[in-house]
Amino acid sequence: MMLKNVLVPLDGSPQDDYVLPHAVALAKAFNAQIFLLKVLEQTTSSLRMPNVDPLDWHLKKMEALASLNAAKDRLDAAQIPVTATLAEGRLTDQIVMAAQANDIDLLILNSHSENEINGWSVSSAVQLILQRLRVSALIVPEHYSPEPEPLDLRYERILVPLDGSARAGSALPLATAIAQAYQAQLLLAHVVTKPEMARLMPLTPEENELITRFVERNQEEGNKYLERLQMHAPRDVQIQTRLLVSDNPAASLQSLSEQEQIDMVIMSAHGYSGEANRPYGGLTGRFITEGKLPLLIVQDQPQEANRQAEDVMSTERPGR
Repeated sequence: MMLKNVLVPLDGSPQDDYVLPHAVALAKAFNAQIFLLKVLEQTTSSLRMPNVDPLDWHLKKMEALASLNAAKDRLDAAQIPVTATLAEGRLTDQIVMAAQANDIDLLILNSHSENEINGWSVSSAVQLILQRLRVSALIVPEHYSPEPEPLDLRYERILVPLDGSARAGSALPLATAIAQAYQAQLLLAHVVTKPEMARLMPLTPEENELITRFVERNQEEGNKYLERLQMHAPRDVQIQTRLLVSDNPAASLQSLSEQEQIDMVIMSAHGYSGEANRPYGGLTGRFITEGKLPLLIVQDQPQEANRQAEDVMSTERPGR
């Protein structure tokens, strides 16, 4: 998988300084073009844009344009092909339209907009955008490190959770390409879960033995799976593997990412149990809402899903 066109919506907040280094790093890795987008949006609960003071609106527009041009100048200095656009209207609509108009391969998002800090790992605006756009996306959590990364950011350790399915494995080509570009180490992790058994009484010794045998068998298969991946990986990629046993895969993988000082998590939008009519599977959804590190989600659904999702969303939005 290659990235050609990367869309980076900016809001002019300090969080932009955390997002731009990732945009530059990925653009350099794939010789991609960056599209910067700043949306001038009026805060209103009404679906119609209210009357505003023309002078006030002009000043806001000039401030937004100055912020956008400053970001563009930084990327120009880094010799990254960049196009900057200032749009007016509803934030999510403008991002969706820009992604569709520019054949975007990757969307890089702040976890929170400038005016929305809600206690969740991602804002409601980000969740809506992810629902409407079925493209690969990198979510940069709010202030995940004490200081912004330098613009010449380099990845050193990348975690790739895998459940053994072909869909989860679709994240590997992109992760491998990034690892090759930065001589980063890939940490491939597979989680074996214990089977749930319906019961009203404590498990019998026989039932406990059955669970143990089940887990041991899956551990054997999991080890073989990781060994095959390691064997077939390009020689210039450093790979480590981790096999975990856990009743809570998301929590265990997030703990692993902290213990291993991971720079970025890369995973497929869906795994073995993911439903095609949902934009993300359960494990990926947990990482979106609870993750503390930059998360790159590789979209495994065909592009037609974008149009189907947008058709559904357009029928659900009132006044359209």
